[in-house]
This record gives sequence, structure tokens and C-alpha cells, in this order.
Amino acid sequence: MDSINLANYIRSKSIQMCHKGNSSHIGSILSCADILAVLYSKVINKNPNNPTNDSRDRFIMSKGHAGAGLYSVLSKLGFIEESVLETHYQNGSYLSGHVCHKIFPGIEFSTGSLGHGLPFSVGKALALKLKKNKSRVFCLMSDGELDEGSNWEAFLSAAHHKLDNLIAIIDRNRLQSIEDTESTLALEPLLNKLKAFNWNVNEIDGHNHQEIEFSLTKKNIDRPLILIAKTTKGKGISFMENEVLWHYKSPSKDEVDKGLSELK
Repeated sequence: MDSINLANYIRSKSIQMCHKGNSSHIGSILSCADILAVLYSKVINKNPNNPTNDSRDRFIMSKGHAGAGLYSVLSKLGFIEESVLETHYQNGSYLSGHVCHKIFPGIEFSTGSLGHGLPFSVGKALALKLKKNKSRVFCLMSDGELDEGSNWEAFLSAAHHKLDNLIAIIDRNRLQSIEDTESTLALEPLLNKLKAFNWNVNEIDGHNHQEIEFSLTKKNIDRPLILIAKTTKGKGISFMENEVLWHYKSPSKDEVDKGLSELK
């Protein structure tokens, strides 16, 4: 499946899953749908028939609250039956709201407590280096989780160990929890801060598939790479775009129908 169709599938399926399970975070899912689509259709080396193969690339969904988006991708690529998505966030289901690696094939690490994904990714990338394994580690982060100090320790460690097999992507939609990131705890000038931590840093349009693919496939030498992906929370559904309400609100049946009609 090409990345454009995969992104549309992620958006369509996720809004239905969040409605059926009465779950949250659809705005966060929609903002990173294009990033997930490009990663899994163009970049990441993964095989649903052998999900634990040692040569696979590792993908860490640090913004674990956007789990429905990742579940959608993995089902479309054959890691699980698509019908399982109907159980998302319901009693007895193994599709928790935040991603869990215990049962679901293709998920490397359980996330949800923000600030843990990047530190884990640094450890994984270092371990691969020590084993002389050529696999890469991709970590998708929220911008709100940059409030956690553990990430800044990880930025230091990754640069110190010259982890050029580590690629982090910040979903920079500028909204977190109940207000914008800059009102919560100002991050700017973010690009200059990350450069000062000795990473290779690029700002990109997080909804432009060609730009995302080019930035993720560029050769990286002696430094980790971080992409600041400028995105819109709720992207693709007009009444959800840039509305912080959709960090927590579950869509009603009417809102699902309206959203799906826009996505078509």
C-alpha cells in the first residue's frame, strides 16, 4: 500500500476505533498518521511473517497514547487480523489504549508514561552498535513529552555515543493535554537547543510524504538524527484540527460519520 492510502486508512480506522472503544487521543493519532504511513510503507525494515528477526529495524512509539494509529498500520501490513481492531480499548481486548508489546506482534516496547521511549531507544541503539548489528532505531515522540527531563539525558547520551543508527521524530503539533505547549512549558527555540545537544536536526513538514521520506532515508554519520515534524493536531478532519479538546474527547457516531465523509 502506498503511503497516501495508508495514511488515510490510519485516520479512517482510528476514528472508528476511538468511537467504538470510547477512547481518547484521536487528535494525537491524526497528527502523526502521515509519519507512521511513510515510516511503514517506505522506510522501516519489518516482516510480519518474522516480527522478531534480529535484522529488523526497531520502531518505538514513544507517544504511546496514539496506539490506535500504530495498531491500524500493523494490521494493514499483516501483523494481526484487521478484525481484531474492532476490540480496541474494550473489556477483554489486548489492544490497550497505550501500546503494549506483551501480546501484539510488531510492537517493541510498551509506552504510555511519557518520557520513556527515547531513553529506551538510546539503550537499544547502543546495544545494536555493540553487537555490530546494522539495524536502525526509530522513535516517534510527542512534543509535550519533551517536558520530561529523562529525554534531555537521552539527548546527551545519544550524542556522546555517536548513535547514528538512531532517528527520533518529534510530532510538533504544539498542543498537549489542555493547552498549547508554549503555555505549558516553553520549548522554543527547540531547533537550536537540539543542535546544541550535538544532534543532526532538521525541521520538516510532518504531512508532506516526500519530505518525510527524504529526511528519514538521508545517510547519517557519527551523530543521531532528529526531525522536528511540524504537524496539525487533528489533521484531516476540519472540526478536529488545532482543537485541544480532541486530546481527550471520544468521537460520537455523528462525528465519526462527518469525519469519514471528509476523509473520503
